[in-house]
Amino acid sequence: MPDPRIEYQSRLAARRLTVERWDRWDRGLSWARGTLAAVALVLGWLALRRHVVSAATLLAPAGAFLVAVVVHARLVERRSRVQRAVHLYERALARLDHKWDQQPEDGARFLDPHHPYAADLDLFGPHSMFQLLCTARTAPGEATLARWLTEPAQAAEIHARQQAVDELRPRLDLRESLWIAGHDVRAAVDAERLAAWGVGPTLLPWAWLRPLLFLLSVTISVLGAGWMAGMLPAAPAALAAAVVLIATQVLNSRTTTIVDAVGGPDAHLALLADLARVFEQEFAAGTPRIASPLLRALHDRLVVDGRSASRQIARLGRLVRVLSWQHNLVFTPIAYALLWRPQFAGAIEAWRRRNGPHIAAWISALADLEALGALATHAYDHPERPFPRITAPDPGPSYIATALGHPLLPGCVPNDVHLGGAAATIGPRLMVLSGSNMSGKSTLMRTVGVNAVLALAGAPVCATALTLSPLVLGATLRIQDSLVAGTSRFYAEVKRLRQLVDLARGPVPLLFLIDEILAGTNSHDRRLGAISVLKGLVNLGAIGIASTHDLALTDVVNEMPDLALNYHFQDDMKNGVLTFDYGLRTGVVQHSNALALMRAVGLDV
Repeated sequence: MPDPRIEYQSRLAARRLTVERWDRWDRGLSWARGTLAAVALVLGWLALRRHVVSAATLLAPAGAFLVAVVVHARLVERRSRVQRAVHLYERALARLDHKWDQQPEDGARFLDPHHPYAADLDLFGPHSMFQLLCTARTAPGEATLARWLTEPAQAAEIHARQQAVDELRPRLDLRESLWIAGHDVRAAVDAERLAAWGVGPTLLPWAWLRPLLFLLSVTISVLGAGWMAGMLPAAPAALAAAVVLIATQVLNSRTTTIVDAVGGPDAHLALLADLARVFEQEFAAGTPRIASPLLRALHDRLVVDGRSASRQIARLGRLVRVLSWQHNLVFTPIAYALLWRPQFAGAIEAWRRRNGPHIAAWISALADLEALGALATHAYDHPERPFPRITAPDPGPSYIATALGHPLLPGCVPNDVHLGGAAATIGPRLMVLSGSNMSGKSTLMRTVGVNAVLALAGAPVCATALTLSPLVLGATLRIQDSLVAGTSRFYAEVKRLRQLVDLARGPVPLLFLIDEILAGTNSHDRRLGAISVLKGLVNLGAIGIASTHDLALTDVVNEMPDLALNYHFQDDMKNGVLTFDYGLRTGVVQHSNALALMRAVGLDV
């Protein structure tokens, strides 16, 4: 696989050269249009005022001007598409330069304050995992990626996503095409309304109506033409016109509702069709075969009655465009006589009855594809990062990481973390983590949690290797009081701990990450409460890490022999400068830096 930075730089340079070429053509065509318009005006003035030239002479410059307008419009669209590719690769290089936090899609709207770990692990908002990962171009694609980060998948689904991500990883052309096709879709597509329109009640349910309307239009056309040619009397044509008037009035409210309702869905579906067409082309003859069962299943969800979603949507677009002819002043009388509006409203309703129930599946398939593309982009950006190995929770849940790092902290110090099983085999069920302020305790827990999120979403992880069983997550790393809700930090933490206990009672083992457990109460209550909570979680089959500054709490390992171990981070104060090596060590920390920190900032302690 090529070096991602070199490949991105090469593609960016090529796209910028193309943009520059189209810019030159743009300037040339703009000049040509202006020149042709001026020539046409001069010739028109000569023809009208001095009769030096005939009016027919205007045809050449006028025709050339129209051709230039059409060609210029197509050129502008092509230039716009290439410019989107430039934007794509600029963003890609910014990610590699650790400037991904400048991207606007931070997913803050997906942050649920009651979620058991989303806020604690910085999944959404500024400087978040979502901001790093998201390359989706539709709102449903963003929502799917957010859901994958907050809802751990089961082992079979994780394996399927890993295979799909690995297959999409080198398909840079596909991801570029999806990015280009998805331009401005985010603001346009309302997935819920679009799906609801597809399955709404039928307004023209009568199967015989469309053939009858067609027969009426043919009849009035024949009778009208015969009367105008003097071959038929006026009475039959007048009777047919009256029937048309009655039919139009009877159906008016229903056809108006259909026509008014289709405008938004037509535009939104057309944008989604561009995404579908790009994906469908990957399955066309001559392209590398897609082997991933998940990707093939997504493709199958975009096929209805042997026809692709893009073709079906294109047919709706043609119906809507032809329907719009009725607004042409010259064609309006003819459209009225031919029952144009009722006939095409019936055709649109027939399309909706046949394809509407599939719209939600189309949106879902394309959203899944975009989420997989986001994970594939992350995998491409970091070819050194492996996919985790998902194992059965036997004899119990496990989390075994080698050289584990945080994906949002480039250059961070990696650590090995072993959780699960007996202490003498794999690792403890509980790590009690002590250490000084700023030594790395919270960062390690976030590192463990974020990599678990990536692993259970189907993405590569920031480690040399990671093996884990299916898990649910819960954390108390960023518990805060709430003035609005009238809750203290301690009460908020107690509620979250109850949430973790409830999760531990579920069918999937819990991975818990508890920072400064019960720090908001007195030492006596804190010790008894912390030991009871941690023992309860471990006895329910959970594994996890709990940090503390209170060294008395490190005695909890004596309450759970062979199930809990103490670990710590340490620091050094040299010449008034506090230094950390962020290396995880076994045992209890032997000193604190709290007084040194207070003295360093000038407090007299």
